[in-house]
Amino acid sequence: MGAFVISKRFNDEYKFVFTSRKGKVIFTSLSYELKFEGEEDIEKFKANVDQAKFLKFKGSGGKYFFKLMLGEVHFATSRKYTTELLLQKGIKEIVNYASKAEILDFSSSESIFEDELVEEEEVED
Repeated sequence: MGAFVISKRFNDEYKFVFTSRKGKVIFTSLSYELKFEGEEDIEKFKANVDQAKFLKFKGSGGKYFFKLMLGEVHFATSRKYTTELLLQKGIKEIVNYASKAEILDFSSSESIFEDELVEEEEVED
């Protein structure tokens, strides 16, 4: 189904990515100073995905990407694709699944697997 995954950048700003059903990143948002700003934009995008515009480009290295526009505002940039067909599949994934995608928040500084790591270390001792 795809998911929006919120995380923190090294500069302590927030971003989110939209991942495909197979877990591959399709696009990355711009940076947000506050997490709730990103969350609001995700909800706004989910409600208005039918109004999104995809501006397609071919980079100097020959790879394809798109800028995702919501209204007149640059919302996110896609990953690089080797072919135009793969780029089109990425766009189709967004159109078909973004409005139903769940939101996962991995922005806290604590490791979500910390307890499991401690248990593994105890088992190895």
